[in-house]
Order: sequence, then C-alpha cells, then structure tokens
Amino acid sequence: MTITSSQDLLPAELTMGTVMLKVGDMKLMGDYYQRALGLDVVAEQDGGLYFGRLGKPLVHLAPAAGLQIPGRGEAGLFHTALLFEDQPSLAATVASAAQYEPHAFVGSADHLVSEAFYFTDPEGNGIELYYDKPREGWEWNGSSVVMDSLPLPPQRYLQQYLSEAAVTGQHGAGAGVGHVHLQVGDVKTAHDFYVDTLGFEQTAGWHGQALFVSAGGYHHHMAMNVWNSRGAGPRKDTLGLGEVVIEVPSGDDVGALADRLKVAGIASHHTGQELRFEDPWRNRLRVAVRYA
Repeated sequence: MTITSSQDLLPAELTMGTVMLKVGDMKLMGDYYQRALGLDVVAEQDGGLYFGRLGKPLVHLAPAAGLQIPGRGEAGLFHTALLFEDQPSLAATVASAAQYEPHAFVGSADHLVSEAFYFTDPEGNGIELYYDKPREGWEWNGSSVVMDSLPLPPQRYLQQYLSEAAVTGQHGAGAGVGHVHLQVGDVKTAHDFYVDTLGFEQTAGWHGQALFVSAGGYHHHMAMNVWNSRGAGPRKDTLGLGEVVIEVPSGDDVGALADRLKVAGIASHHTGQELRFEDPWRNRLRVAVRYA
C-alpha cells in the first residue's frame, strides 16, 4: 500500500504516549526513574508503576522477572526520548541523571533542531533527554528536515542553564515523550511499514542506515536504525520494550488506521478507541484516542 492522499496520513496532531518497559528488577529500575530522571509515580496499575511529571504518565515499568536482557544486536528499543519544555528543566534532569550514575551517560549532541543528552538505564534501555529549538529556526530541504550531530559539551551546558530554581522545581516541570527510536532489521521494511502503511511522513534518512518519521511537520516522532541490528529478525520475549503508545485526536483516526492495516494484511485488535498491532519485528504498538 502506498500513501496517495492526506487521508492516508496519520493526523498532524499526533503525539507520543507512554512507553512500557518490561523490567526484571522493579526496585532498581523504579529508583533510577525517580531519582535519576526526577519522575514521580503517577499511577500504580496494570501490574506495574507509571512514572511521569505533573500527573502525566511517561514510562510504564511492568514487572517481568525471569526474562533475559536482549542482546545488543536484537530488534527493540534504541531509546525513549523525554522532551523538556525549556533548557533549565533539561539541565536539571541531565544533572540529576549524571550525579546518580555518571557511567550511564553515553553522549550528547546538538542536532540543529534539538539539544540532546543520552543515558542508559540499569537494564540497558536507552534514554534521550532533550529540548527542541524553536520551530521557526528549523531548516527544511523540501520534505526533509536538516539535522546533524554537532558537539554539545555537557559541563558547558550545565554551567549555562542549570539553576537552583530548576533543581528545586524539577518535579514541577512538565515533560513528555517526544519520540521513540527503535532498532530494526532493515530500513526498507521499516519504511514500508511506518510510512507506506501506518501513514507517517519521512522527514530524514541516514545513508540507508536510519529512518526518521513524523506527523504534522515535527522533526521525528519515531525513528528506526540498523546501527547495531542489521538483519535482525522478529523479537523474542525479553526484557526491554513492551509497548509504544501513539495518541491521536479521535476515534475516526483510529478507525482510518485500522482500515489501512486491514488492507495491508496486518493483524490488529481494534476496540474503537484504540488499536493494537505489531511491526515486522514484533515491536508492540498501540494507537489510542488522546484524552485531555
């Protein structure tokens, strides 16, 4: 199936919802998401804990004792990217994460559209903490957004933006899941699924090794790469990514996607208000109506 009209695209108002992680050590992981990332327990249900800010769930930790940590080359999660509203709020969480476990810091970059810092949680799940630069400053080459990975020295960033007010107000600062980045087996299959079938628009690529997609002109809501996982097949039942939630404005949006999946021959479970299905690597996705 090929996208032929705007009716075949995901809605411009799409946002990313909660990311569920299957967890082996709930105490260790819960402590990390609370103390390192400054998140609060906002709900205790569905067999686990929901962590977020200002009552908004961002990460769902679900107990899955007995499962193994996936191998580096397997399909699954590359990182969950938490988006902060301003640079001081980002700096406060970068500082708390670095202080909690300095060795969990794995890099930083100025991507032209955003400023990003990368960490790894205690069970190997990637985390990006980032701030979006103003949209009017983003450059586009046709339908492709211009991104790069320029140096972003962490100490200089903290010296510039970290403040006592940001540190003391960390838990009161809003945040959201800005995007989710996956490891997949090949980029063409990812494009066929996420662009041609689901209805995301491609916003960038990287030498046939990565694909960035979005709705509504964002730089990317999702990304897929083969940097560690080229040739990976369907996932086993392991720790790590359990489910990615994508939120849309209405049940009509859910229904339109259900129709596209049916035409493409992709199995799904449609309740009317949400749609559950898997990508070609058995990464679980749920598209649901966003409630205010």
